[in-house]
Amino acid sequence: MKKTVLIAATALVIVFMSNALFAQTQQKDTVKKAGTTTAADTSAKDIVATLANVAEETTFTAAIKAANLETELKGVGPFTVLAPNNDDFATIPKSKLDSLMKDPTKLAFVVKAHIISGKYDKAALIKELVAGKGKATLTTIDGQKLTLSVKDKKLAITDAQGTTVQVTSFDTPCTNGIIHGINGILMSR
Repeated sequence: MKKTVLIAATALVIVFMSNALFAQTQQKDTVKKAGTTTAADTSAKDIVATLANVAEETTFTAAIKAANLETELKGVGPFTVLAPNNDDFATIPKSKLDSLMKDPTKLAFVVKAHIISGKYDKAALIKELVAGKGKATLTTIDGQKLTLSVKDKKLAITDAQGTTVQVTSFDTPCTNGIIHGINGILMSR
């Protein structure tokens, strides 16, 4: 009887752990809507062109253009872009967002907080976290530091101001880098 209970308990633990691990490795498609192009459908393009073809990234794409970063992000790279979607921008009060979009210098600071020098796919991010024993620091294209950690079984990214976002989708390939979806906006305070 004791062996049967022990075997059943062990089997339940194994099932639970493998389900949790499997869930962590799945990509979340945040842009599946009828008639829209997903970021994954545009992999033969540069970062700007890829983002421009995703319906949920129109505000971020407009911010890249308004911040005069379009040419840089069409360049060789490689870049890792942490892309907030339109819903994330909607959390900023409209008057503040309008003001920010009209100020290329301030806007560039915010947009650059989402662009890391180098190409870090999911495997590379995990490697950085393992090497840092659960924490890693990456540098944006203008020298801002972003801290990576795992919170609630998800990859969390914290900026210098303490804003923390989570990665919601991984590894949209582009000709000059890679895009990960996030659920918030960095350096927006």
